[in-house]
Amino acid sequence: MELPKSLEAFFAKQSKWGEGVEALRKILLKTELEESLKWGMPVYSIGKKNVAGIGAFKEYFGIWFFQGVFLNDPAKVLINAQKGTTKGLRQWRFSSLDELDDALVHSYILEAIQNQKEGKEIKPEKKQVSMPDELNDALQQDSQLENAFLAFTPAKQREFMEHVGSATRAETRIRRLEKVVPLIRKGAGLNDKYK
Repeated sequence: MELPKSLEAFFAKQSKWGEGVEALRKILLKTELEESLKWGMPVYSIGKKNVAGIGAFKEYFGIWFFQGVFLNDPAKVLINAQKGTTKGLRQWRFSSLDELDDALVHSYILEAIQNQKEGKEIKPEKKQVSMPDELNDALQQDSQLENAFLAFTPAKQREFMEHVGSATRAETRIRRLEKVVPLIRKGAGLNDKYK
């Protein structure tokens, strides 16, 4: 799936939830937030800090708050869509335009803006990733492979280490290693094909 290259393309692409995302956009544009396109979706920021975003999915359209964990949520509508993964992000999903209460959504947005101005934010934790034995052995046995691996940024090196090392079974780690070695040799990152 190709991501939209502009805000206009994002909104033009919406068919099922077009009215819903446009309604959310109108509410957001009534605030001091600046609109931009990030990750193929509209994101609304203040002082270069992301406050909210909107999107449309198969079963719903919605708004997410990057630091939504700090919102009071009097209507009890916010959910953590990826428990265990996201710490601060909260979503508000709508399965019909009738569910969208402009005044209530606006109040949540204003609170999110105020929270951002006050500096309330959860900073992402850097996970410590260690070199898996299988990858380390392969690098030690092949200097060209090691040089190719060391040419990557630390973030891309971490992606390879985490991908190989996160498998619980030795057989799976070896299979993953066999798949990443050609990528390393080509100088291609693990997730480059998705960018």
